[in-house]
Amino acid sequence: MRIRHLNHSVYQVSYHLVWGTKYRRKIIKHYVRAELIKSIYKALKRHPDWYLYKINTGDEHVHLLLEFPPSYSVATVVQDLKSNTSSDLRKKFKYINKIYNHSGIWSVGYFVSTVGLNEDAIKRYIELQNNYDRGVDVSDEISSPNSHE
Repeated sequence: MRIRHLNHSVYQVSYHLVWGTKYRRKIIKHYVRAELIKSIYKALKRHPDWYLYKINTGDEHVHLLLEFPPSYSVATVVQDLKSNTSSDLRKKFKYINKIYNHSGIWSVGYFVSTVGLNEDAIKRYIELQNNYDRGVDVSDEISSPNSHE
């Protein structure tokens, strides 16, 4: 995972996203899986600033390792992916409409976890910042509040 640059920020945030089918129904068979993956890649083409590192599915859930800019909320990204894949799968597999009686095929919730440095490494980095980041000492340039210069 790389450090990404925007006009006014730099970021390195990746997310492990997981969502399941409604009622945990096992509808993601091998032929549905292929179309689901195509649909996810189609969504990614609309968002060139999203980066997919890994994808996998079970019969009733989807796992993604995805990176996107901090200007997107996790909820917005998940909503985009779930709504577009649901629509694409319904068009391709008419029986899904019968199974779900024209309601959503994905469960309402999702799981998200950030991926990157582990917590101990981040704590150590923060604790040792004074050792690494000396910056510029401007104390000589600032007059003391008690001086009359």
